[in-house]
Amino acid sequence: MARYTEAVCHLCRRQGEKLFLKGERCFSPKCAIEQRNNPPGQHTARRRKVSERGLQLREKQKARWTYGVLERQFRRHYQEAARRPGATGENLLQELELRLDNVVYRLGFADSRAQARQIVQHGHIALNGRKTNIPSARVKTGNVVSWVPASMDTEYFKAVTHGIASKAVPSWLSLDMAQMAGRILTAPSRQDIDVRVNEQAIVEWYSR
Repeated sequence: MARYTEAVCHLCRRQGEKLFLKGERCFSPKCAIEQRNNPPGQHTARRRKVSERGLQLREKQKARWTYGVLERQFRRHYQEAARRPGATGENLLQELELRLDNVVYRLGFADSRAQARQIVQHGHIALNGRKTNIPSARVKTGNVVSWVPASMDTEYFKAVTHGIASKAVPSWLSLDMAQMAGRILTAPSRQDIDVRVNEQAIVEWYSR
């Protein structure tokens, strides 16, 4: 399976803002944006004005990098969002939020989406009681995301249970801390999604 293998901090520096790709590190002085808030690579004093198409591309890349999705898969999410009724941009963000790896992250089972994707791939997460190792699996309203019983004996699970009380869970999800299981109450609206991205610019990019 293809995946991004370079340093993710370069993505934040290229974008010029924090994308929160490394969990707690992004809130510490070790964050790359805090240390070197300039694009990676060799630089010159010349500054170029970004075109409208460049701004649209930047928003698309920001969304891709934030959710950890490669181009081909991101395009499929966009095509699915375009087929659904309603605003395509909001539908796209909703599609990305309802990925299993993102739900695991939102429930506080992982510190970043990359870590959540790894947890799912290693078979630690169950969807409706059935072990699932597909990070891109789409969850639906009423679905339950929980831990596989065998994974509850791991040191990582114990660390999660100790720190999960301090994490905020979005209103479209509910978390049973006693069972360490989350339920999808409803599909998230745009107001529920805290990702700072201009989804209309993404629609314009794909509509060219």
